[in-house]
Parts: sequence; C-alpha cells; structure tokens
Amino acid sequence: MSEKIKEYESEELSVIWKPEKCIHSEICYKGLAEVFDPKSRPWVNVNGADDSAIKDQVDKCPSGALSYRLNGAIESQDQINDEQIVEVTKGGPLMVYGNIKVKNHDGSETAKHRVTAFCRCGASSNKPYCDGSHKSVDFEE
Repeated sequence: MSEKIKEYESEELSVIWKPEKCIHSEICYKGLAEVFDPKSRPWVNVNGADDSAIKDQVDKCPSGALSYRLNGAIESQDQINDEQIVEVTKGGPLMVYGNIKVKNHDGSETAKHRVTAFCRCGASSNKPYCDGSHKSVDFEE
C-alpha cells in the first residue's frame, strides 16, 4: 500500500502533508490559522503567509506529517540544529526537538529530524510514537 501524500504549492514553496502520519496535535493551525484551516478545502493555503512563517510553522509539526520543499529541492537535514530539546506537554506527548536516532528493540535504528512526538499515555497504536490517542483516553498527566 502506498503512502498518501498531498502537496499544496505556491510559486516558491510546496507544503507536503502525509495524512497517515498526522497525530492532529493542532500545532499547525493554532500557530498559523491563515495557512492551516482544517475546516476549509483545501485545508492548506500556501499564499496565506510568507514562506518564512510557513516554514517555521511546518518545522513545529511533531509527527513529521508536514514538510516543505523550496524551488524543487528538499532542504538538507544538515541545516537542522544539532541541539536536542525535550518538552513534556501537558496532557500530551513527550516532544523531542532536533536530530535524534531511535534505537528499536530489534537493534534497528530510525533517524528522526526536527520534531518527534513520543507517547506518554500508553494508548498509542504507533508506540513509541504518539498517534493522538491521549485525547481519546483523557490523558491529563
């Protein structure tokens, strides 16, 4: 089964959305409602703000469901800050910002960039990553 991908393009910027990765954190539209509006179709308006503001907001996506491309080239992961920051969100996932490697129980490793959301409630069907289940189980810690 192929991954579903949607692209929203302007002259200089394409916002890429992978709906199956989205955990519905609401960070995108709460931070830039003039671009991200889940009640509109299409829900992404790449002309709603300048490219810099859109890139900054996309970089905050905890699941990696949103990304962007400039002038047909994907930005190098080397451009991402090497610092890691861990944030415990109220009633939600553990957010890790920066480049990390996740070592799986079978010894395999997965590289993650920008923002990664780890499950804290125990209800995710995509452990160790958050899938938004904390909302349906009323996780409050």
